[in-house]
Amino acid sequence: MLNRINTAMRKAAKQSARQVIAHSNAMRTTNNKVITTARHALMALGLTAIATLALMFFKPEVAEKIQAISPFSDAVAATPSDEDMPPMANLMDDPASAAVESDTPVANTAMLGTDIQQQRVTQWISKRYRVANDATNMLVSAAYLTAKEINLDPLLILAVMAIESRFNPFAESPVGAQGLMQVMSKVHHDKFAEMGGTQAALNPVANIRVGSLILKEYVARGGSVEAGLKRYVGAAAMDNDAGYGAKVLGEYDRLKAVAAGKRVSAFATMASRATPKAQPATVPQEKSAALEVRSGQDGEKFTSL
Repeated sequence: MLNRINTAMRKAAKQSARQVIAHSNAMRTTNNKVITTARHALMALGLTAIATLALMFFKPEVAEKIQAISPFSDAVAATPSDEDMPPMANLMDDPASAAVESDTPVANTAMLGTDIQQQRVTQWISKRYRVANDATNMLVSAAYLTAKEINLDPLLILAVMAIESRFNPFAESPVGAQGLMQVMSKVHHDKFAEMGGTQAALNPVANIRVGSLILKEYVARGGSVEAGLKRYVGAAAMDNDAGYGAKVLGEYDRLKAVAAGKRVSAFATMASRATPKAQPATVPQEKSAALEVRSGQDGEKFTSL
């Protein structure tokens, strides 16, 4: 009798152990499947996020669309603060407010173009130089406002900005050329006086205004756009400007075609406009004591007034 009881108890213990082991194995298998699924989901989510960020980097307009459909976009727009705003927005809060009212007439109002032409230029520059459309719009608007005020072609201003800094408002060369138009603030410090001093050189609006005034002055002094650009890059005392003027004028031609509604690839190479051989230029005596060494767009060193 005792033997039967012992045998039954051993069988029951073995069956319980098997059930526990089977249950444990089933739980382990289930957990492994859940963990594997979670890993795959996280990997897919990470790849999607990377792809989205890459797309937003190469196509800034995608970021605008995502922001527009975001449920938080209205709330953020309704309660802006200086701390939350990016540096670019702080610097370019109101481009129009930086322009001083002037009675200077615009001799050729046609060169300022229409709103649709300005929009074409803005969209093309945004794609070509991979700058967010909103930021590009502010820079282009500031250039057009300055051009209207000082009677200078806005597309020429934008072409200089393209070659000098590729529309990076914080660009700075090793020798001190700063901002969108790479202005030598230590040489032209007097032009920044009414804007708070040379520390305003990295303010996009101030930089565009001062750079445009310098450009206009040099064009008038040189007697032509080509001569003005040669002086602007600091090659006034040299036989040539190492192709700087041709690059600016080549980009200027593309911007004109874009404004006119022609199809110009945003990925077109920086082809230069053919220019005649440069004649030797002399340094004005009144500026001979203010020579500064400046690096050109492609690394050459020029003498800058």
